[in-house]
Amino acid sequence: MLYAVPDIIRTKLSISGFFEKKIPVNYILFDDLMMKFNMTDSKILITELVLTAHLYNQSDKLSVDDLPEKIRKHYWNEKEKTVKKPVYVTEGDIKSIYGLEDVKTSSKTLPFLEFEEFGSQIKLTVFDLAAKWFSKNPEAVERINNNPALASFFESYDSLPVSYEKAKASNTPKESGRQWIDSLVKGIETEKGSEEMLRLAHIVSPEDVKQTMKDLVLTKEQETEIEKIVKAIQYRDYLKRIGLVEIGKLLFVGPPGTGKTSVARALSGKLGIPIVEVKLSQIADQYLGETAKNIDRVFELAKRLSPCILFIDEFDFVAKARATDEHAALKRAVNTLLKAIDEISLVEHGVLLIGATNNPDILDNAAWRRFDEIMDFKLPDKDMRKKILDIVLREIEGTFDTEEIARKSEGYSGSDLRLIVREAVLNGLITERMELIQKDLLRGIDEFNKRISLKTKDETG
Repeated sequence: MLYAVPDIIRTKLSISGFFEKKIPVNYILFDDLMMKFNMTDSKILITELVLTAHLYNQSDKLSVDDLPEKIRKHYWNEKEKTVKKPVYVTEGDIKSIYGLEDVKTSSKTLPFLEFEEFGSQIKLTVFDLAAKWFSKNPEAVERINNNPALASFFESYDSLPVSYEKAKASNTPKESGRQWIDSLVKGIETEKGSEEMLRLAHIVSPEDVKQTMKDLVLTKEQETEIEKIVKAIQYRDYLKRIGLVEIGKLLFVGPPGTGKTSVARALSGKLGIPIVEVKLSQIADQYLGETAKNIDRVFELAKRLSPCILFIDEFDFVAKARATDEHAALKRAVNTLLKAIDEISLVEHGVLLIGATNNPDILDNAAWRRFDEIMDFKLPDKDMRKKILDIVLREIEGTFDTEEIARKSEGYSGSDLRLIVREAVLNGLITERMELIQKDLLRGIDEFNKRISLKTKDETG
Protein backbone atom coordinates (compact mmCIF):
# COMPACT_ATOMS: atom_id res chain seq x y z
CA MET A 1 0.00 0.00 0.00
CA LEU A 2 1.31 3.48 -0.89
CA TYR A 3 1.01 6.59 1.26
CA ALA A 4 1.73 10.19 0.38
CA VAL A 5 4.54 11.51 2.51
CA PRO A 6 4.20 14.94 4.17
CA ASP A 7 7.34 17.04 4.33
CA ILE A 8 7.88 16.49 8.02
CA ILE A 9 7.79 12.70 7.59
CA ARG A 10 10.03 12.85 4.51
CA THR A 11 12.57 14.73 6.59
CA LYS A 12 12.52 12.09 9.30
CA LEU A 13 12.90 9.28 6.79
CA SER A 14 15.72 11.05 4.96
CA ILE A 15 17.65 11.49 8.19
CA SER A 16 17.25 7.81 8.97
CA GLY A 17 18.44 6.80 5.50
CA PHE A 18 15.10 5.38 4.44
CA PHE A 19 15.17 6.93 1.00
CA GLU A 20 18.40 5.16 0.21
CA LYS A 21 16.04 2.51 -1.25
CA LYS A 22 15.30 5.05 -4.02
CA ILE A 23 11.55 4.84 -3.55
CA PRO A 24 9.74 7.65 -5.45
CA VAL A 25 10.00 10.83 -3.44
CA ASN A 26 6.27 11.33 -2.85
CA TYR A 27 5.34 7.79 -1.87
CA ILE A 28 6.53 5.00 0.42
CA LEU A 29 5.53 1.37 0.69
CA PHE A 30 3.73 0.71 3.97
CA ASP A 31 5.35 -2.71 4.42
CA ASP A 32 8.78 -1.15 4.06
CA LEU A 33 7.80 1.44 6.64
CA MET A 34 6.81 -1.35 9.02
CA MET A 35 10.19 -3.03 8.58
CA LYS A 36 12.12 0.18 9.12
CA PHE A 37 10.34 1.20 12.31
CA ASN A 38 10.30 -1.67 14.78
CA MET A 39 7.10 -1.96 16.78
CA THR A 40 8.60 -1.77 20.25
CA ASP A 41 6.43 -1.65 23.36
CA SER A 42 7.14 2.05 23.91
CA LYS A 43 6.12 3.00 20.39
CA ILE A 44 2.87 1.05 20.46
CA LEU A 45 1.94 2.62 23.81
CA ILE A 46 2.73 6.13 22.60
CA THR A 47 0.71 5.55 19.44
CA GLU A 48 -2.20 4.09 21.41
CA LEU A 49 -2.44 7.17 23.62
CA VAL A 50 -2.17 9.61 20.72
CA LEU A 51 -4.82 7.77 18.70
CA THR A 52 -7.09 7.48 21.75
CA ALA A 53 -6.83 11.21 22.44
CA HIS A 54 -7.50 12.04 18.78
CA LEU A 55 -10.60 9.85 18.54
CA TYR A 56 -11.93 11.04 21.92
CA ASN A 57 -11.49 14.67 20.91
CA GLN A 58 -13.10 14.25 17.49
CA SER A 59 -16.19 12.21 18.44
CA ASP A 60 -19.24 13.64 20.17
CA LYS A 61 -20.46 10.09 20.81
CA LEU A 62 -17.48 9.03 22.94
CA SER A 63 -17.75 9.69 26.68
CA VAL A 64 -15.32 9.46 29.57
CA ASP A 65 -16.37 5.81 30.06
CA ASP A 66 -14.84 5.06 26.64
CA LEU A 67 -11.36 5.83 27.95
CA PRO A 68 -9.31 2.98 29.50
CA GLU A 69 -8.95 3.27 33.26
CA LYS A 70 -5.28 4.32 33.25
CA ILE A 71 -5.87 7.10 30.73
CA ARG A 72 -9.10 8.24 32.41
CA LYS A 73 -7.43 8.45 35.82
CA HIS A 74 -4.51 10.48 34.51
CA TYR A 75 -6.62 13.10 32.72
CA TRP A 76 -9.46 13.17 35.27
CA ASN A 77 -10.76 16.63 36.15
CA GLU A 78 -11.94 16.50 39.76
CA LYS A 79 -13.97 19.68 39.56
CA GLU A 80 -15.77 18.76 36.33
CA LYS A 81 -16.05 15.04 37.29
CA THR A 82 -14.95 13.98 33.81
CA VAL A 83 -12.08 14.13 31.31
CA LYS A 84 -12.45 17.43 29.50
CA LYS A 85 -11.98 17.73 25.77
CA PRO A 86 -9.65 18.32 24.04
CA VAL A 87 -7.06 15.94 25.50
CA TYR A 88 -3.43 16.81 24.72
CA VAL A 89 -0.58 14.30 24.89
CA THR A 90 2.77 15.32 26.34
CA GLU A 91 5.97 13.50 27.20
CA GLY A 92 5.03 13.78 30.89
CA ASP A 93 1.61 12.22 30.26
CA ILE A 94 3.13 9.13 28.65
CA LYS A 95 5.72 8.77 31.39
CA SER A 96 3.03 9.00 34.05
CA ILE A 97 0.51 6.65 32.43
CA TYR A 98 2.84 3.93 31.15
CA GLY A 99 6.03 4.44 33.16
CA LEU A 100 8.10 4.95 30.01
CA GLU A 101 11.33 6.93 30.07
CA ASP A 102 12.72 7.38 26.54
CA VAL A 103 9.54 8.95 25.19
CA LYS A 104 11.14 11.72 23.17
CA THR A 105 13.43 9.42 21.18
CA SER A 106 10.70 6.85 20.52
CA SER A 107 8.16 9.40 19.35
CA LYS A 108 10.65 11.10 17.03
CA THR A 109 11.22 7.88 15.13
CA LEU A 110 7.53 7.47 14.31
CA PRO A 111 6.81 9.25 10.99
CA PHE A 112 3.22 10.11 11.86
CA LEU A 113 4.09 11.96 15.07
CA GLU A 114 5.61 15.36 15.72
CA PHE A 115 7.44 16.16 18.96
CA GLU A 116 7.25 19.82 19.95
CA GLU A 117 10.21 20.81 22.07
CA PHE A 118 8.27 23.66 23.65
CA GLY A 119 5.88 21.99 26.08
CA SER A 120 7.03 18.49 25.05
CA GLN A 121 3.72 17.93 23.27
CA ILE A 122 3.34 14.97 20.92
CA LYS A 123 1.08 15.67 17.95
CA LEU A 124 -0.49 13.33 15.43
CA THR A 125 0.32 14.41 11.86
CA VAL A 126 -1.16 11.66 9.67
CA PHE A 127 -4.02 9.73 11.26
CA ASP A 128 -4.42 7.12 8.50
CA LEU A 129 -0.75 6.21 8.62
CA ALA A 130 -0.81 5.94 12.42
CA ALA A 131 -3.96 3.79 12.34
CA LYS A 132 -2.46 1.43 9.76
CA TRP A 133 0.81 1.15 11.65
CA PHE A 134 -1.00 0.46 14.90
CA SER A 135 -3.34 -2.13 13.38
CA LYS A 136 -0.40 -4.21 12.11
CA ASN A 137 1.08 -4.66 15.57
CA PRO A 138 0.70 -8.17 17.06
CA GLU A 139 -0.71 -6.60 20.23
CA ALA A 140 -3.23 -4.43 18.39
CA VAL A 141 -6.31 -6.65 18.67
CA GLU A 142 -5.90 -7.16 22.41
CA ARG A 143 -5.23 -3.49 23.07
CA ILE A 144 -8.16 -2.35 20.93
CA ASN A 145 -10.55 -4.79 22.62
CA ASN A 146 -9.60 -3.16 25.93
CA ASN A 147 -9.95 0.40 24.66
CA PRO A 148 -13.49 1.47 23.65
CA ALA A 149 -12.30 4.72 22.08
CA LEU A 150 -10.05 2.79 19.68
CA ALA A 151 -12.61 0.03 19.15
CA SER A 152 -15.21 2.58 18.03
CA PHE A 153 -13.01 3.23 15.00
CA PHE A 154 -11.19 -0.06 14.39
CA GLU A 155 -14.26 -2.34 14.50
CA SER A 156 -15.01 -1.26 10.92
CA TYR A 157 -11.37 -1.04 9.85
CA ASP A 158 -9.36 -3.61 7.89
CA SER A 159 -11.47 -6.58 9.08
CA LEU A 160 -9.85 -6.63 12.52
CA PRO A 161 -11.54 -9.03 15.00
CA VAL A 162 -12.43 -6.24 17.42
CA SER A 163 -15.70 -4.98 18.84
CA TYR A 164 -16.75 -1.75 20.50
CA GLU A 165 -19.29 -3.62 22.64
CA LYS A 166 -16.62 -6.09 23.78
CA ALA A 167 -14.23 -3.26 24.62
CA LYS A 168 -16.97 -1.39 26.47
CA ALA A 169 -17.82 -4.48 28.52
CA SER A 170 -14.19 -5.01 29.52
CA ASN A 171 -13.68 -1.37 30.53
CA THR A 172 -14.51 -0.29 34.06
CA PRO A 173 -16.99 2.62 34.34
CA LYS A 174 -15.97 5.90 35.94
CA GLU A 175 -17.99 5.01 39.08
CA SER A 176 -15.52 2.19 39.77
CA GLY A 177 -12.62 4.54 40.33
CA ARG A 178 -11.53 6.24 43.51
CA GLN A 179 -11.23 9.53 41.56
CA TRP A 180 -15.00 9.52 40.88
CA ILE A 181 -15.82 9.17 44.58
CA ASP A 182 -13.21 11.76 45.53
CA SER A 183 -14.80 14.21 43.08
CA LEU A 184 -18.26 13.66 44.55
CA VAL A 185 -16.97 13.95 48.11
CA LYS A 186 -15.08 17.16 47.27
CA GLY A 187 -18.30 18.63 45.97
CA ILE A 188 -20.19 17.62 49.09
CA GLU A 189 -17.48 19.02 51.37
CA THR A 190 -18.13 22.54 50.11
CA GLU A 191 -21.72 22.44 51.36
CA LYS A 192 -22.99 23.46 54.78
CA GLY A 193 -23.39 20.52 57.16
CA SER A 194 -21.35 18.19 54.96
CA GLU A 195 -18.96 17.25 57.77
CA GLU A 196 -21.74 15.59 59.75
CA MET A 197 -22.94 13.72 56.66
CA LEU A 198 -19.52 12.34 55.70
CA ARG A 199 -18.38 11.27 59.16
CA LEU A 200 -21.31 8.87 59.55
CA ALA A 201 -20.24 6.47 56.81
CA HIS A 202 -17.24 4.63 55.44
CA ILE A 203 -17.08 4.95 51.65
CA VAL A 204 -15.25 2.22 49.71
CA SER A 205 -14.60 2.38 45.97
CA PRO A 206 -14.81 -0.80 43.85
CA GLU A 207 -11.10 -0.61 43.05
CA ASP A 208 -10.33 -0.73 46.79
CA VAL A 209 -12.30 -3.95 47.31
CA LYS A 210 -9.83 -6.77 47.97
CA GLN A 211 -12.11 -9.82 47.81
CA THR A 212 -13.95 -10.63 44.60
CA MET A 213 -16.87 -12.99 44.14
CA LYS A 214 -14.37 -15.63 43.04
CA ASP A 215 -12.75 -15.44 46.48
CA LEU A 216 -16.02 -16.32 48.23
CA VAL A 217 -17.87 -19.61 48.62
CA LEU A 218 -21.59 -19.08 48.13
CA THR A 219 -24.62 -21.33 48.16
CA LYS A 220 -26.69 -21.77 45.00
CA GLU A 221 -29.44 -19.65 46.55
CA GLN A 222 -27.00 -16.82 47.27
CA GLU A 223 -25.62 -16.95 43.75
CA THR A 224 -29.16 -16.75 42.36
CA GLU A 225 -30.03 -13.69 44.46
CA ILE A 226 -26.85 -11.92 43.37
CA GLU A 227 -27.60 -12.67 39.73
CA LYS A 228 -31.07 -11.13 40.19
CA ILE A 229 -29.52 -7.92 41.48
CA VAL A 230 -27.00 -7.79 38.64
CA LYS A 231 -29.86 -8.12 36.13
CA ALA A 232 -31.98 -5.54 37.96
CA ILE A 233 -29.19 -2.96 37.62
CA GLN A 234 -28.52 -3.97 34.03
CA TYR A 235 -32.20 -3.50 33.13
CA ARG A 236 -32.89 -0.61 35.47
CA ASP A 237 -34.39 1.59 32.75
CA TYR A 238 -36.74 -1.21 31.70
CA LEU A 239 -37.92 -1.77 35.28
CA LYS A 240 -38.54 1.95 35.68
CA ARG A 241 -40.53 2.04 32.45
CA ILE A 242 -42.88 -0.75 33.55
CA GLY A 243 -43.23 0.72 37.05
CA LEU A 244 -41.52 -2.11 38.94
CA VAL A 245 -39.56 -0.02 41.43
CA GLU A 246 -39.80 -2.07 44.63
CA ILE A 247 -36.61 -3.96 43.85
CA GLY A 248 -33.12 -3.80 45.32
CA LYS A 249 -33.60 -4.01 49.10
CA LEU A 250 -31.79 -7.02 50.53
CA LEU A 251 -31.53 -8.30 54.08
CA PHE A 252 -28.48 -10.45 54.89
CA VAL A 253 -29.09 -12.67 57.93
CA GLY A 254 -26.70 -15.08 59.63
CA PRO A 255 -24.09 -15.60 62.38
CA PRO A 256 -20.96 -13.42 62.60
CA GLY A 257 -18.15 -14.33 60.21
CA THR A 258 -20.34 -15.93 57.55
CA GLY A 259 -19.52 -13.39 54.87
CA LYS A 260 -22.29 -10.77 54.96
CA THR A 261 -19.93 -7.78 54.75
CA SER A 262 -17.58 -9.60 52.36
CA VAL A 263 -20.42 -10.36 49.92
CA ALA A 264 -21.64 -6.74 50.07
CA ARG A 265 -18.15 -5.48 49.22
CA ALA A 266 -17.57 -8.10 46.54
CA LEU A 267 -20.90 -7.09 45.02
CA SER A 268 -19.57 -3.52 44.91
CA GLY A 269 -16.58 -4.77 42.91
CA LYS A 270 -18.73 -6.91 40.62
CA LEU A 271 -21.16 -4.09 39.85
CA GLY A 272 -18.44 -1.44 39.64
CA ILE A 273 -20.17 0.94 42.06
CA PRO A 274 -19.04 2.32 45.45
CA ILE A 275 -20.33 1.02 48.77
CA VAL A 276 -21.39 3.28 51.65
CA GLU A 277 -20.99 1.35 54.91
CA VAL A 278 -22.88 2.33 58.05
CA LYS A 279 -23.17 0.70 61.47
CA LEU A 280 -26.65 1.55 62.70
CA SER A 281 -25.84 1.27 66.40
CA GLN A 282 -22.89 3.66 66.15
CA ILE A 283 -25.00 6.39 64.60
CA ALA A 284 -27.41 6.21 67.54
CA ASP A 285 -24.86 5.62 70.29
CA GLN A 286 -22.60 8.47 69.33
CA TYR A 287 -25.14 11.06 68.26
CA LEU A 288 -28.30 10.15 70.16
CA GLY A 289 -29.83 13.61 70.06
CA GLU A 290 -29.23 13.82 66.32
CA THR A 291 -30.05 10.23 65.39
CA ALA A 292 -33.05 10.95 63.14
CA LYS A 293 -31.13 13.68 61.33
CA ASN A 294 -28.13 11.37 60.96
CA ILE A 295 -30.26 8.69 59.34
CA ASP A 296 -31.58 11.21 56.83
CA ARG A 297 -28.01 12.34 56.17
CA VAL A 298 -26.83 8.80 55.48
CA PHE A 299 -29.60 8.17 52.94
CA GLU A 300 -28.99 11.56 51.35
CA LEU A 301 -25.28 10.74 51.06
CA ALA A 302 -26.12 7.46 49.31
CA LYS A 303 -28.32 9.28 46.81
CA ARG A 304 -25.54 11.80 46.16
CA LEU A 305 -23.07 8.97 45.48
CA SER A 306 -25.51 7.10 43.22
CA PRO A 307 -25.15 4.58 41.74
CA CYS A 308 -23.95 2.89 44.91
CA ILE A 309 -24.62 0.27 47.58
CA LEU A 310 -25.85 1.45 50.98
CA PHE A 311 -24.81 -1.24 53.46
CA ILE A 312 -26.44 -0.89 56.91
CA ASP A 313 -24.87 -3.28 59.39
CA GLU A 314 -26.28 -4.31 62.78
CA PHE A 315 -29.81 -3.85 61.52
CA ASP A 316 -31.22 -5.72 64.55
CA PHE A 317 -30.69 -2.46 66.42
CA VAL A 318 -34.06 -1.45 64.95
CA ALA A 319 -35.85 -4.16 66.88
CA LYS A 320 -34.01 -3.38 70.10
CA ALA A 321 -35.00 0.28 69.86
CA ARG A 322 -38.65 -0.45 69.09
CA ALA A 323 -38.84 -2.80 72.08
CA THR A 324 -37.79 -0.22 74.64
CA ASP A 325 -39.51 2.84 76.11
CA GLU A 326 -36.22 4.22 77.38
CA HIS A 327 -35.67 6.83 74.66
CA ALA A 328 -38.56 8.40 72.81
CA ALA A 329 -36.07 10.18 70.54
CA LEU A 330 -34.54 6.84 69.61
CA LYS A 331 -37.92 5.36 68.72
CA ARG A 332 -38.63 8.36 66.53
CA ALA A 333 -35.29 7.75 64.83
CA VAL A 334 -36.28 4.16 64.09
CA ASN A 335 -39.46 5.36 62.44
CA THR A 336 -37.32 7.78 60.43
CA LEU A 337 -35.17 4.84 59.31
CA LEU A 338 -38.13 2.74 58.21
CA LYS A 339 -39.58 5.68 56.30
CA ALA A 340 -36.21 6.35 54.63
CA ILE A 341 -36.05 2.72 53.50
CA ASP A 342 -39.54 2.99 52.04
CA GLU A 343 -38.59 6.09 50.07
CA ILE A 344 -35.34 4.88 48.51
CA SER A 345 -35.22 2.76 45.37
CA LEU A 346 -32.62 1.01 43.26
CA VAL A 347 -34.67 1.67 40.14
CA GLU A 348 -35.43 5.34 40.80
CA HIS A 349 -32.40 6.48 42.82
CA GLY A 350 -29.69 3.99 41.81
CA VAL A 351 -29.14 2.87 45.42
CA LEU A 352 -28.94 -0.82 46.27
CA LEU A 353 -29.89 -1.13 49.95
CA ILE A 354 -28.45 -4.01 51.99
CA GLY A 355 -29.25 -4.50 55.65
CA ALA A 356 -27.31 -7.05 57.71
CA THR A 357 -28.09 -8.67 61.04
CA ASN A 358 -26.70 -11.43 63.24
CA ASN A 359 -30.00 -11.70 65.09
CA PRO A 360 -32.89 -12.06 62.65
CA ASP A 361 -35.09 -13.67 65.31
CA ILE A 362 -35.59 -10.35 67.11
CA LEU A 363 -36.59 -8.36 64.00
CA ASP A 364 -40.29 -7.55 63.92
CA ASN A 365 -42.56 -7.52 60.89
CA ALA A 366 -42.12 -3.78 60.34
CA ALA A 367 -38.44 -4.38 59.62
CA TRP A 368 -38.84 -7.62 57.65
CA ARG A 369 -41.39 -6.30 55.19
CA ARG A 370 -39.10 -3.44 54.12
CA PHE A 371 -36.93 -5.92 52.21
CA ASP A 372 -37.94 -7.64 49.00
CA GLU A 373 -35.26 -10.35 49.28
CA ILE A 374 -33.77 -12.21 52.26
CA MET A 375 -30.35 -13.82 51.84
CA ASP A 376 -29.53 -16.50 54.40
CA PHE A 377 -25.89 -16.84 55.53
CA LYS A 378 -25.59 -20.12 57.39
CA LEU A 379 -22.45 -21.57 58.87
CA PRO A 380 -20.66 -23.44 56.06
CA ASP A 381 -21.04 -27.22 55.79
CA LYS A 382 -18.05 -29.51 55.34
CA ASP A 383 -17.86 -29.13 51.55
CA MET A 384 -18.06 -25.35 51.80
CA ARG A 385 -15.43 -25.33 54.56
CA LYS A 386 -13.06 -27.28 52.31
CA LYS A 387 -13.65 -24.84 49.42
CA ILE A 388 -12.98 -21.89 51.74
CA LEU A 389 -9.74 -23.47 52.98
CA ASP A 390 -8.64 -24.21 49.41
CA ILE A 391 -9.15 -20.54 48.50
CA VAL A 392 -7.39 -19.18 51.58
CA LEU A 393 -4.44 -21.58 51.14
CA ARG A 394 -4.07 -21.27 47.37
CA GLU A 395 -1.06 -18.92 47.57
CA ILE A 396 0.61 -20.79 50.44
CA GLU A 397 3.15 -23.50 49.73
CA GLY A 398 3.12 -26.74 51.68
CA THR A 399 1.65 -30.18 52.06
CA PHE A 400 -1.71 -30.28 53.79
CA ASP A 401 -5.06 -32.03 53.65
CA THR A 402 -7.94 -29.53 53.64
CA GLU A 403 -10.44 -32.40 53.70
CA GLU A 404 -9.28 -33.36 57.21
CA ILE A 405 -9.28 -29.74 58.42
CA ALA A 406 -12.80 -29.26 57.06
CA ARG A 407 -13.93 -32.40 58.88
CA LYS A 408 -12.43 -31.25 62.19
CA SER A 409 -13.86 -27.71 61.97
CA GLU A 410 -17.59 -28.39 62.39
CA GLY A 411 -19.44 -25.22 63.38
CA TYR A 412 -16.66 -22.89 62.19
CA SER A 413 -17.47 -19.80 60.12
CA GLY A 414 -15.45 -18.66 57.11
CA SER A 415 -13.86 -16.01 59.31
CA ASP A 416 -12.88 -18.71 61.84
CA LEU A 417 -11.19 -20.76 59.11
CA ARG A 418 -9.17 -17.76 57.97
CA LEU A 419 -8.08 -17.24 61.57
CA ILE A 420 -6.87 -20.85 61.74
CA VAL A 421 -4.77 -20.38 58.60
CA ARG A 422 -3.35 -17.15 59.99
CA GLU A 423 -2.27 -18.91 63.19
CA ALA A 424 -0.73 -21.73 61.17
CA VAL A 425 1.29 -19.29 59.04
CA LEU A 426 2.53 -17.35 62.08
CA ASN A 427 3.52 -20.57 63.85
CA GLY A 428 5.50 -21.57 60.78
CA LEU A 429 7.30 -18.22 60.69
CA ILE A 430 8.42 -18.70 64.29
CA THR A 431 10.60 -21.55 63.03
CA GLU A 432 11.58 -19.62 59.88
CA ARG A 433 9.31 -21.71 57.65
CA MET A 434 7.25 -20.32 54.77
CA GLU A 435 5.83 -23.73 53.87
CA LEU A 436 3.01 -25.22 55.91
CA ILE A 437 2.49 -28.81 56.92
CA GLN A 438 -0.68 -30.47 58.16
CA LYS A 439 0.52 -30.23 61.76
CA ASP A 440 0.50 -26.42 61.51
CA LEU A 441 -3.19 -26.33 60.55
CA LEU A 442 -4.15 -28.88 63.22
CA ARG A 443 -2.33 -26.77 65.78
CA GLY A 444 -4.24 -23.76 64.51
CA ILE A 445 -7.51 -25.57 65.24
CA ASP A 446 -6.35 -26.41 68.79
CA GLU A 447 -5.38 -22.78 69.45
CA PHE A 448 -8.69 -21.55 68.09
CA ASN A 449 -10.61 -23.98 70.32
CA LYS A 450 -8.67 -22.73 73.35
CA ARG A 451 -9.63 -19.17 72.44
CA ILE A 452 -13.31 -20.15 72.23
CA SER A 453 -13.06 -21.88 75.65
CA LEU A 454 -11.55 -18.77 77.21
CA LYS A 455 -14.24 -16.57 75.66
CA THR A 456 -17.03 -18.86 76.90
CA LYS A 457 -15.51 -18.98 80.36
CA ASP A 458 -15.24 -15.18 80.47
CA GLU A 459 -18.88 -14.77 79.39
CA THR A 460 -20.23 -17.24 81.96
CA GLY A 461 -17.85 -16.39 84.77
